[in-house]
Amino acid sequence: QVQLVESGGGLVQPGGSLRLSCAASERSFNSRAMAWFRQAPGKEREFVSAISWSGTSTFYSDSVKGRFTISRDNAKNTVYVQMTSLKPEDTAVYYCAARSGFYAPAALTANSYDYWGQGTQVTVSS
Repeated sequence: QVQLVESGGGLVQPGGSLRLSCAASERSFNSRAMAWFRQAPGKEREFVSAISWSGTSTFYSDSVKGRFTISRDNAKNTVYVQMTSLKPEDTAVYYCAARSGFYAPAALTANSYDYWGQGTQVTVSS
């Protein structure tokens, strides 16, 4: 069982930046594709970004492309998302997710991921 723990959320003003981290509990982290999703109140969970197990391929939703950067440090079993130029519409609970299959490609849909963190709140407000 993979355990994922997100951190780094908080309150930030519009135009500000935050970096979210997701630490995984297992050494096989470096063979799993990872992703970030978010869910705003009253809305469905939506894809934000994904990264391949090797880190060589990254994917972004149109709403965050150019503002967010996903990365991973396999030595630390951690995936990050650097968020810049934050907007009020970025306000949501952000979730980290991992695929169950080793060396499976990164995916853009929530049902492709089997392990989820508890989420971290990001609030963008002045």
